Amino acid sequence: MNRLKITMLALLTGYALPAAAAEAVSCGGAAMLGGAQLNCSHVQPKAPPQFCTFSWALHTMAGDQKIVEGSFSLPPGASNVQVYQGSGFDSALSNPIVICRGSH
Repeated sequence: MNRLKITMLALLTGYALPAAAAEAVSCGGAAMLGGAQLNCSHVQPKAPPQFCTFSWALHTMAGDQKIVEGSFSLPPGASNVQVYQGSGFDSALSNPIVICRGSH
């Protein structure tokens, strides 16, 4: 449900950027109005906690490209977790790339 809300908001604003991720994790990100945000949810209740990394090419308001990267962990049941937020961006140059694996 939360992914649907993120996707609908992104579609309404014209900045839909779904991310590819493991089946247990669903992510969506957008860059607009000077900022960028990436949210993820753990969507498989029987899957173990997930350890994920992301990489995202963003366009700065100064006209440069910046690659933002990071990692995060999502326990089962985590919903609409903000895993990245940054400012100084006016658009995305790529979809966020999110790679996850189960941590036992």
